[in-house]
Amino acid sequence: MDIFTKCYNYTKADEVRQQGIYPYFHALESRQDVEVVMEGKRRIMLGSNNYLGLTTHPEIIEAGIKAFEKYGSGCSGSRFLNGTLEMHLELEAELADFVGKEAAVTFSTGFQSNLGIISAIVGHGDYVICDRENHASIYDGCRLSFGKMVRYQHGDMDDLERILKNIPESAGKLIVTDGVFSMGGDIAKLPEIVALAKKYGARTMVDDAHGLGVLGPGGRGTAHYFGLENEVDILMSTFSKSLASLGGYMAADAKVADYVRHNSRPFIFSASLTPANCATALAALRYLKKHPELPARLLELSAYARDGLIKRGLEIKMSSTPIIPIYTYDATNTLVKAKALFDAGVYVNPALPPATPQNECLLRTSYMATHTEPILDEAMDIIQKVLVG
Repeated sequence: MDIFTKCYNYTKADEVRQQGIYPYFHALESRQDVEVVMEGKRRIMLGSNNYLGLTTHPEIIEAGIKAFEKYGSGCSGSRFLNGTLEMHLELEAELADFVGKEAAVTFSTGFQSNLGIISAIVGHGDYVICDRENHASIYDGCRLSFGKMVRYQHGDMDDLERILKNIPESAGKLIVTDGVFSMGGDIAKLPEIVALAKKYGARTMVDDAHGLGVLGPGGRGTAHYFGLENEVDILMSTFSKSLASLGGYMAADAKVADYVRHNSRPFIFSASLTPANCATALAALRYLKKHPELPARLLELSAYARDGLIKRGLEIKMSSTPIIPIYTYDATNTLVKAKALFDAGVYVNPALPPATPQNECLLRTSYMATHTEPILDEAMDIIQKVLVG
């Protein structure tokens, strides 16, 4: 059989295109900001992970330009060989200090970070225990490892303990959880997870892609939010959200970081973070350190939006983060409503299975520290008109 048969028989996307409700690959014609030009029209952006709004900040942009001019467009090699810049080491040192760990390792993307960390740490005979709603990159990191993956029901600590009880005491165990879950916006039950890890001799890893720059003192993330920065063993996050760049990192004990540097295939065999991306992430981190009020403003605006959506009669999934999902349940209804909002001038993300459970589809809205109350009111009025009538 021709291996391409599955490609030619794939019709799902075409069917949605024919209905005029295909929601993906809308082209931006402007910067990623609170308002964008997308396909020739102004849209209020409620579908970005640019939480601190730093992608358009002059200091951040200037840092990228200077790095491009000084170092060129790329490093043409892996960090392991010719691809390490002094700036990579500088970024790693400042990240480790910011999140309170001994060392950090940077990766070229956030997705690659989870692949590289988990596949290096989890080996033959080890177990990796995952929340069912963890990000896809965590799942793929588990698949790339030689260990056994076991999943617990989302946020269910009784189920997590049941799983831990049944794992041999002699086996290595790593519990991996999102800090802030990307679809629902809810925060992991980290105190309970850490307590169970200690009880059963497991280590813990938090994917803080949606927590860094959002939660905790000065935006240091979910572990700091709970005061558990010394109890969580591995912190991972991305540069593509709050830090306005591209890439990712892990922060951990120095020995753990060094082990990953020398054993992670995705790290060893990938080209290093480009100079411009490295410089913009470093500039954004330094800006965040100077402006700890930014995460506070972000949460203030998120609370404003949450309250405003409820007052306008929208059924939302409650959270205390900048991710506020609006229930739409049925997949077709979700796509229809996302298209109607797009046409009316508000961009949101439709969330469908497998990103959500069946019949629990959502319109995922997300917010930035650079939004203003008037812009949010305009967007919420449009959402009310389209979804409530």
